[in-house]
Amino acid sequence: MGFRCGIVGLPNVGKTTIFNTLANGKEEISIAPFSTIQPKKGVVPVPDERLEKIVKIIDPKHVVRAHLEFLDVAGLVEGASKGEGMGNQFLSHLRDVDVLLHVVRIFDSEDAVHFLGSIDPMRDIRIVNNELIHKDSETVGRRIAKLEAKKASGKFDEDLFDLLHGLKDALESGHPIRHLDLTHEQVHSLKDIQLFTIKPYLYCVNVSQDDLPGGGKWEKELNAFSEEDMSRIVYLCGILEEEMSRMEDAEKKEEIIEEFLLEKSGPAKVVHMGYELLDKVTFFTHDHGEVRAWTVPKETKAPQAAGHVHSDMERGFIRVEVVKCQDLIDSGSLQKARENGCFKVEGKDYEIQDGDVVHFRFNV
Repeated sequence: MGFRCGIVGLPNVGKTTIFNTLANGKEEISIAPFSTIQPKKGVVPVPDERLEKIVKIIDPKHVVRAHLEFLDVAGLVEGASKGEGMGNQFLSHLRDVDVLLHVVRIFDSEDAVHFLGSIDPMRDIRIVNNELIHKDSETVGRRIAKLEAKKASGKFDEDLFDLLHGLKDALESGHPIRHLDLTHEQVHSLKDIQLFTIKPYLYCVNVSQDDLPGGGKWEKELNAFSEEDMSRIVYLCGILEEEMSRMEDAEKKEEIIEEFLLEKSGPAKVVHMGYELLDKVTFFTHDHGEVRAWTVPKETKAPQAAGHVHSDMERGFIRVEVVKCQDLIDSGSLQKARENGCFKVEGKDYEIQDGDVVHFRFNV
């Protein structure tokens, strides 16, 4: 699995359209608020042009792609953390996702009037972010109360207790947890609490075709806010992307991408940003007639990467043969890449790099 992505936003901002685009879904689009009632899930292969080029070179019998999971829930409204609207009923479904994708609307439409009657992305962002902050504050408060109840039992975790109080203060001041300078150990200690505002955050700004490839008059302000918020931002036109996602003609898709000066498709942008936020890389294996994509954290050592393929490979790891994806593509074949000296033999300290094409050697 590449990563799991939860989609949030106000009603009528195009969340279902974005979900259909990202997850190859066919959910019916409605202009009515709260048209999303049941959570929707889509699992799709990661779009990766490198893998397709490797497959053409190696011509394997089987290809296994990395997969992404997208989950869409009802739109949040002001007061959702206290039970307003419907989004609060489904927030629990998003607690174990890896990334939150916040859909923000800046397109105007007479056919689909904004839920609040006007286009103001900064207002919309504030509403949704505040609801997530309030929800986290409640969660942290409950965990503090549980810890306090254990003081007399001798099972009291004082470090966690102090950390949670610091989080509570930040949240009550309106700051998401991702703004805090937490250590890796502190983040790990909070894992089972499943907080929303500690997650990597990506704003998906739903624009009109006229504003492509950016965010029109809102772009400068949104970019500045995203940087301050320690999040990332991507601009796409949901309706156009959904139309492209249903096209079978690859050349026609490329024509549209060129026409609107897009670097890549919307789903590809979201995947790229998601991997960057999570500090993950993709490597490829080729063996026994199969080419497969794998996702691991950056700085993963070769034995641990081998363990993702099979635990026996990590236990019996000897070495790894590595060729860079682009070197393989430029060479045109595995044999030619070897002749060109592109293959390297690496040991246990080698850190897997994005785009590595590898073959693990190990003892059973």
